[in-house]
Amino acid sequence: MQDVFRKTFGGLTTQYYLRQFFFGVLVAAFFIFMTINAKQSMDIGSIIYAVIATLLYPYSRFVYESIVNFVLGDNVFFVNAIFMLIVKFFTIVMCWFLSIFIAPVGLAYLFYHHSKAAK
Repeated sequence: MQDVFRKTFGGLTTQYYLRQFFFGVLVAAFFIFMTINAKQSMDIGSIIYAVIATLLYPYSRFVYESIVNFVLGDNVFFVNAIFMLIVKFFTIVMCWFLSIFIAPVGLAYLFYHHSKAAK
């Protein structure tokens, strides 16, 4: 069982995980800030969802970036910086909110990849 956790949750580099985790925490903080500013209290379900989404966000982002790298390859696009920041913000928020559904794909791939590499 310990081997499964090492191959899945330990499958990303520490640097990559911490970088993506930082952005996940920012999204969670923004979500909590907006809820508090709306004069609403956060129910326990929302808090649990925010914690789980934040912990799974790096794996969700890994799946997203892997798909984008596969589709685009090494191509470089020159676009307006403001437009690119808006797109990045949208994809970060999308990956955070959907991380509970997207991250299992990344975890399964990491398990497969590290199991194959161990042979």
